[in-house]
Amino acid sequence: MKVVIAIDSLKGSLSSMDAGNAIKNGILKAVDAEVIVCPLADGGEGTTDALIEGMGGEKITLTVNGPLGAPTEAFYGYLKESNTAIMEMAMASGITLVSRQDLDPMAATTFGVGEMIKDAIGRGIRHFIIGIGGSATNDGGTGMLTALGYEFLDAKGKPVGPGGQCLEKIASVSDKNRIPALDECVFQIACDVENPLCGPHGATYIYGPQKGVTEDLLPVLDRGMNNYGHIAEAFTGKSTMSTAGSGASGGLGFAFVTFLNGTLKSGTDLILEAIALETAIEGADFVITGEGRLDRQTAMGKGPVGVARLGKKHGAKTIALAGALTDGAAACNDAGIDGYFSILSSVCTLEEAMSPETTRKNLELTANQLFRLL
Repeated sequence: MKVVIAIDSLKGSLSSMDAGNAIKNGILKAVDAEVIVCPLADGGEGTTDALIEGMGGEKITLTVNGPLGAPTEAFYGYLKESNTAIMEMAMASGITLVSRQDLDPMAATTFGVGEMIKDAIGRGIRHFIIGIGGSATNDGGTGMLTALGYEFLDAKGKPVGPGGQCLEKIASVSDKNRIPALDECVFQIACDVENPLCGPHGATYIYGPQKGVTEDLLPVLDRGMNNYGHIAEAFTGKSTMSTAGSGASGGLGFAFVTFLNGTLKSGTDLILEAIALETAIEGADFVITGEGRLDRQTAMGKGPVGVARLGKKHGAKTIALAGALTDGAAACNDAGIDGYFSILSSVCTLEEAMSPETTRKNLELTANQLFRLL
């Protein structure tokens, strides 16, 4: 019997690999089997940690400029075998780095994201997987590009400065100081939104309010984003303002696609490719996946459903384990999960249920009993 485990982290309890290894222990106490544990993430928070742990990566720590310019400790993962950096833009420019009362979309910058990329390039890294969710910024990625050597200039040829305030001032772009090694870099961007750069469904109107964009600033910032977008298209010769996902992270998606030849992909699909899960699943009898809470949202393209899709492709039965189940979890069956189960073994408080020791024990027990039956 061959079993492949790829379960998302149970936030507040166990990492992806911790959860997977608990399930593995339970299975091996029940049957003689080949059990492979793979990390699972969706490109969002926790992806870097999951892939560092699951793929034997190195954690590289550095100090960058935070969204409002204050020094911020950040890190990214390095996978030596594929010479790949795993990054989360939120490490440098995330909304969680700024208190709610201090949110300032006119000043917030993605400069720190560019500093992380520049650091990796300096170490010889040329492949990048970058999750771009959860930004505090609405600068169209100009901050990141500035850190990489691009210059955004006003009508007098002066730098326009950082943040959303700069967008309407941009009159030209210069790449004379651009890092030459960018030509050798491949950027794969985990992006799970389809918003264009501008307009009523664009970066500013849809995501701006949660970053502190007030109603009176919405048209101002969107007008600036439109100005920046047209100048960038003219400079690069690309038509990307309407590309699905260009509005992600306050226009950071647009910057990657337009200036850095980046590819925007589903976060789940990107990570499943990175961990070579399909190769692991070949010949498997069972695939085990899951997350902390299984619900209707799980069925809408989240990690466990991506795993189930690969399981079905290779004729394996897919089982999902979760701490909590909702009525909407039934949609997971239609999305390819053959059966799902809660791991809770007794009535307890939420705090008790989420303790790592209890979660580890419950995962092991549930997996053990399932495979005794199977």
